[in-house]
Amino acid sequence: MAWRIDEAVTHGEIDNTVEGRTTGRIWLAGRNEPLELDLDGDCWRDLAGTQLRFENPSPRPQCDFSPLATRQKGVVGDITASRKSRVASVDDGEFNRLHENGEEIPFAWKNTLYLEWFSDADGRVLIESAGYLLEVSPHEWRMDQDAEEAQKLANLHAMRDSMAQVIRRREPSPSNEKYPDELNEFEWEERLKESDRLTEAYQEVLEKYMDDPESEQKEAFVMGWDGLLDAMASRDEAGDDEPFDGMDFEFDDEDFAEPDDGEEDDCEETDGDPYGRAQSHPLQSKAQELAMLVMDVVAGEKGPGTAEYKLVSNLLQVSGKLAAALNDRSSGYEPETGYVLAVLKRCLNWLNEAIAACQQLIDAGDDEDQRAAIAHIRSTAFGIRDGITELRRQMK
Repeated sequence: MAWRIDEAVTHGEIDNTVEGRTTGRIWLAGRNEPLELDLDGDCWRDLAGTQLRFENPSPRPQCDFSPLATRQKGVVGDITASRKSRVASVDDGEFNRLHENGEEIPFAWKNTLYLEWFSDADGRVLIESAGYLLEVSPHEWRMDQDAEEAQKLANLHAMRDSMAQVIRRREPSPSNEKYPDELNEFEWEERLKESDRLTEAYQEVLEKYMDDPESEQKEAFVMGWDGLLDAMASRDEAGDDEPFDGMDFEFDDEDFAEPDDGEEDDCEETDGDPYGRAQSHPLQSKAQELAMLVMDVVAGEKGPGTAEYKLVSNLLQVSGKLAAALNDRSSGYEPETGYVLAVLKRCLNWLNEAIAACQQLIDAGDDEDQRAAIAHIRSTAFGIRDGITELRRQMK
């Protein structure tokens, strides 16, 4: 995923007064030396030929940015102070109150500083904020509209290259190669890893282009779905103005997606259940009950990176993936043994993360009742882990 550093920025400067080259320095809270930008390419027309200085009125440390290289050498992405974004028009306290009460949150469209680059060392780095104080110098040179379109196209290609590195697709199988009837655990693990990477990349792409009027085409291009682009072009040539839903299109990526999570089939019945609902495996039921318990016990507004967030998210992963791998299907579908083994192995990793998060909460807690509840959750997680380990042994 991209490095998103906007909250940690204290101040910075970007210089695009030399055509074809963008440099700058950016200071981060909790880091002594600034990031030094040395990038090929230009900003968008509003900032091309200028020096931009910016300041964050309320910086705060985020995650550990020490792995970021001090010298950020690479190519520019989209760099502009005129990008429109939907921003909540209330303060944080009112936002949280409205969110908790399920009330509508008012939004307004505002100009946003969007500072993106692709580092040779660290990949995509992004600063996006509508709250910075900006100071722009007079233009040393002017970019015309054609040059801006050319720069935006280069930025699109840079984003495509970045996502290709995230996804790391397998080489396509030769057309005359016969697929095995069933994959083993390790082959399924590689496919599941690629599925994770594809999902991660697509979430990043959706977030970047969701408000773009050409979002469909740009998302397909950046994801490397050239066949989808061809289908869109055929639609446009036919004069069909309906949004493309992809229902009749077969993506270029090989079918490495996980089997579904046990959704019901309304047309068929399952033995023992007149409503056709899938029967839960005991391990999955226990994992689901534990996940629900955890959401009641720990604070709900803790963000990514906290022990609370890790505990909840990892146990939800275990519950969902066990449902896909172990629960009976109303259609009678039985997932491959290799797939089940691969999913169970992943669940062991998530459980280990959850158990470690429990220990962090126990060590940091000062409420004895809370610590006892977390200890019970940890003990139950150990029990589920033992059950998965035994099931894997039996299946092998």
